[in-house]
Amino acid sequence: MGLFDFFKKKETTQEEKQVLDAGLEKTKDSFFSKITKAVAGRSTVDDDVLDDLEEVLVTSDVGVTTTLKIIERIQARVARDKYVSTSELNTLLKDEIQKLLAENNSNDFRTLEYGDHKPYVIMVVGVNGVGKTTTIGKLAHKLKQAGNQVVLGAADTFRAAAVDQIKLWGERVGVKVVAQAMGSDPASVAFDTLRSAVANGDDVAIIDTAGRLHNKVGLMNELTKIKNVMQKVIPGAPHEILLVLDASTGQNAVEQCKQFTEATAVNALALTKLDGTAKGGVVIGISEQFKIPVKYIGVGEGIDHLQLFDRQEFVNSLFN
Repeated sequence: MGLFDFFKKKETTQEEKQVLDAGLEKTKDSFFSKITKAVAGRSTVDDDVLDDLEEVLVTSDVGVTTTLKIIERIQARVARDKYVSTSELNTLLKDEIQKLLAENNSNDFRTLEYGDHKPYVIMVVGVNGVGKTTTIGKLAHKLKQAGNQVVLGAADTFRAAAVDQIKLWGERVGVKVVAQAMGSDPASVAFDTLRSAVANGDDVAIIDTAGRLHNKVGLMNELTKIKNVMQKVIPGAPHEILLVLDASTGQNAVEQCKQFTEATAVNALALTKLDGTAKGGVVIGISEQFKIPVKYIGVGEGIDHLQLFDRQEFVNSLFN
């Protein structure tokens, strides 16, 4: 089974569902305890209930703009149906969130195929501390388990620990790592990685980049240089620019997304550390605000706890 088979439609396993349920436990506990308080002693969904629900969504890091859209949709449903009991509120909310994710490019990634790209090149961006290197390691493991030959490029040469960490992940997962000395030109590392990938017939090349949020011009110039150099080896590379965000930082993750999308053409997102936070609502807000697919979510510390984002399973688990 190769790269393309890995991303074809398959049913979510019971084990994956259990990992997802456990990973969203803190968000669910916080979210539904707030909703329970909002509807306590009330029988119908009226303006007061909607005002309280708005506060619940905002404080769950769904974001103000996204929250207002959800509230407007529920208001329309209530106006149409005339009478909506508070017991129906969870079902309404679940339906509207699923629709919003469907409209905002957050599709079921178990149906995605990558075409004829070989090697498929992923450039990973994000600030230090968000779980970028861990995400790279877990993604390499997932791809290798699916039968792909993977190579990692340690192009975050600004921080010595980053190179060491990616080498450790390479050893743990059993994939090759291309690295140079600390302070080397990141574009040179990327160039060598892709040249190695082509020579060895690798299926996937994953390129790490420096986790700095320096000024936008500097960030843009550095990432553009890396992309331009990679395209000398593989025209059209990178095929995926994956931004890794820490869900536990809530609205800070939104600001980071804003900075990086202004600096480079991010076309996929990974939200990490969902298991350690009650701020899982940020997944919904980021998807709606930026119209960039949330592709991977980190729901635990285990090597198998990076999951392809399935919007239906995510919302089902959130409301389970």
